[in-house]
Parts: sequence; C-alpha cells; structure tokens
Amino acid sequence: MYPILRKEKLADKIYLMDVKAERVAKAAKPGQFVIVKTNEWGERIPLTICDYDAKAGTVTIVLQTVGASTERMIELEVGDSFQDFVGPLGCPSDLVEEDLEEVKKKKIVFIAGGVGTAPVYPQVKWLHEHGVDCDVIMGSRTKELLFFEDKMREVATNLYVTTDDGSYGFHGMGTNQLQDLYDQGVRYDHCVAIGPMIMMKFVCKLTKELGIKTIVSMNPIMVDGTGMCGACRLVVGDEVKFACVDGPEFDGHLVDFDQAMKRQLQYKTEEGRAMLALKEGDTHHGGCGQCGGDK
Repeated sequence: MYPILRKEKLADKIYLMDVKAERVAKAAKPGQFVIVKTNEWGERIPLTICDYDAKAGTVTIVLQTVGASTERMIELEVGDSFQDFVGPLGCPSDLVEEDLEEVKKKKIVFIAGGVGTAPVYPQVKWLHEHGVDCDVIMGSRTKELLFFEDKMREVATNLYVTTDDGSYGFHGMGTNQLQDLYDQGVRYDHCVAIGPMIMMKFVCKLTKELGIKTIVSMNPIMVDGTGMCGACRLVVGDEVKFACVDGPEFDGHLVDFDQAMKRQLQYKTEEGRAMLALKEGDTHHGGCGQCGGDK
C-alpha cells in the first residue's frame, strides 16, 4: 500500500498529493509517469510524476477529476492509501538524458497548457538545479484554474502567464504569447509543449513555421503502461509508436495529432473500439480488455 502524506486542492477539480513510494522516488526522472489504482477494482490511471524526493521517498502527483475513477481518487484523504503505485514508467525527458553542456547551449522555452503545468515543473526544476536557463509560458482558460505560479517563478528564468479570457496575465493562448515574444525579437531553438492535444497541435504548427524544434509529451488513453495493450498507439512520422514505452515525449513536428485525437474519440464507444481493432490489425495489439482484441 502507498499512503497519502499530503493533499492539497490547487484549483477547481485539480488536486495535488504526496505519496510514499520509496522505490519509485529513488528511480524517477523528469518526464516519466506512474499508473495508480485506488483499490483492487479501481481503474488504472496514468499520472505524470510532478515532483519526487528520493531522500524522503515521496512522489508528487497532480490529478484533475474527469470521471468516476478520478472522483474516487480525490475522495481519499491523508492517511489513506493507494493499492497500486507503479513506476517510474516511460522514458525520461530528452533534455535530462542529453549531454548537459550541449543542453546549456540551447535557448529553451516550455509551453504548459492547463494541467500540463504539472509535468512541465519537474523538467524546469531539474534544469534549474543543473544550471540550465529556460523560459516558461504557462497558460490556462481563466485565472482560477492557474496553479504552481510561485513554484514556477522560482525555477524559470522568465515566466509568462497567459489566460484565454484575459482575466490574468497575457490575454491569449500560449501560441499567442510565443508569437508575441518572437515579434519582440526573442528567439528560441528548442520548445517543449505539454497540455491538451489540440493545444500541442497548434503549438507545433507555429513552431514549425518559426523553425523551433519542438518536443511534446503525449497523453493518449493508456491501460497497462507496458506496451502490451496498444491503447496508446500513435503515428509518429511513418512509424507506429506507443506512448507508454516509446514516449511519452516525441518530436511534435512528426506526430499525427489528427489521428491521435480521432482515436481518443473512437475509444469512447464499443463500435469505435471495434473499428480501431479492425483498421489497425496486428499493430493494434490487444489485451486492453476494451476492444475484444484479447479474446
């Protein structure tokens, strides 16, 4: 069992939890994720590792309630425990794995949309601790949904806050802020975008025009987190990839976002899942327990 040591409401339907998970905390790196279950019958929920403390043996997760399973998760209080807390899964951030001196030569900007702020934070924090400067554009629909602003200011070289409705900071989306900075003469050669798929799609459209290499962290439907079920199948360039084992980070200019978003919608119906299994054939895998491919 994995006890909850701290719980905090960050914004409407967005919660932070510190979980005692010593082995995960010791092995975790920025960019990776965990899969969490509340109990034996609970759904497996993939969540980005927002922070970790190897010495204390704790892992910080941030979750947004979007369905019954996440609602059950936020009903848990300090002292309660998760039955399963599996990780770290996926590959660490490319920036963490690259030669540090080469990373220091880059002009880096992170663009975080909504809950995407949570996975951006550990990467920026790691870079700050290793002497790498980077800017952050942090956006949300409204001021009330923003979180981690103070924490991000501590680790970002420059923080630009945006809201879609103009209730706080720059009036517009992350792409608008990036374009505005470009128009002012600010130049970047590396971008990391994390947020809703539609947001990442339009960030990549802009950065391709501006000639900025862009990495995205993909968050498709995921079941087992080991590449067995095939639920998180993506098309990157001309290749089929699986976000849980090949990612979650990919070259954003090669990701087929339209296919990924369409696939997300199809997974919501039984007929849609059957059509995916039919169209994708052997590359669909099976074993997710959702489409009949494992029978």
